[in-house]
Amino acid sequence: MIAGIPKETFPNEKRVALIPAGIPALTKAGIEVVVQSGAGEAAGFPDAEYQEKGATVVKERSEVFQKADVILQVRALGANPEKGMDDLQLMKEGQVVIGFMEPLTAKAGVEALAKKKVTAFAMELIPRITRAQSMDALSSMANLAGYKAVILAADHLPKIFPMMMTAAGTIVAAKVFIVGAGVAGLQAIATARRLGAVVQAYDVRPAVKEQVMSLGAKFVELDLGAEEAEDKGGYAKELGEEFYKKQREMMLSVVGESDVVITTAAIPGKKAPILVTEEMVKGMRSGSVIVDLAAERGGNCDLTEPGKIIQKHGVTIIGTTNLPALVPYHASQTYSKNLTNFLALLNKEGKLDLNMEDEIVRETLVTRDGEVANPRVKEALGIS
Repeated sequence: MIAGIPKETFPNEKRVALIPAGIPALTKAGIEVVVQSGAGEAAGFPDAEYQEKGATVVKERSEVFQKADVILQVRALGANPEKGMDDLQLMKEGQVVIGFMEPLTAKAGVEALAKKKVTAFAMELIPRITRAQSMDALSSMANLAGYKAVILAADHLPKIFPMMMTAAGTIVAAKVFIVGAGVAGLQAIATARRLGAVVQAYDVRPAVKEQVMSLGAKFVELDLGAEEAEDKGGYAKELGEEFYKKQREMMLSVVGESDVVITTAAIPGKKAPILVTEEMVKGMRSGSVIVDLAAERGGNCDLTEPGKIIQKHGVTIIGTTNLPALVPYHASQTYSKNLTNFLALLNKEGKLDLNMEDEIVRETLVTRDGEVANPRVKEALGIS
């Protein structure tokens, strides 16, 4: 089997699907690696390092697709809607493509892959089960996004985070409010605490209170009822508008007293719920900062402009998308490990072996043999 690593073509995408350190394990498993020249450059991995680890480096993108049985990408077609279509003509019938694909929303991309008779696996669909933790790319990227969100907030806040006792008087610690205590939220809590901030956090799942408190933050309790907030796959599910309305009302005072608000509520295949209204923003002190980690899905803040950093009512609202790409070295390192662990499931003595009895393989598969093969994807996209 030959695994191909093309250079990412999505705008400002600096990650790479496989780092040089991941090559020896693939070689040992009977998998050769072909890398497009410059694929790892933006992440800090030059061609020479790939060659030293045994990969073949080729200049032309078309050569990667021509030689490879399996294409490994960060943003495959679907998650790369414009440039991704250019790769479609390079793909071969029966070729396997693995990467982020936005399979629950990118209908055109999914149907194009099916029509090409490509076997496609979406890393977003890795089930949240114990055996799949080492392959959970969404969690890996969310972890880094949570860290980077705090760094961005600290950079834009006209205050420092920690309390300091100085000869000129006491500097009061910044107050940070994290909305959502999933992987990104917990990392944001930990990072803000390390920088010395006073941190509060809220989540619709009361069960995470213990995790929040273990990181040194206060858990904000809002009496909103016990509506189930997770689907059976362990991902957040969409709650009713009445629930979100009540939640916004009860969060108003907490947001108003915070120097930094970081929102993390994203629902797979859905527009992000509005958690921070313009009224809340108006109630924040001048110079405060909001970092909206759901910007790519429309944003949790009413005023967020995806891809932009703006100021409204004296508050800086950061809608920067794709935060993991801002720390591409470690984002590539963790994603590479997720991919190689997943590829190991599909490999049997150097040959592809798609065991459809395996829950991870079955639930991650999107297209095969000219059809959309995933029931969850078909339902989300309205494909019969």
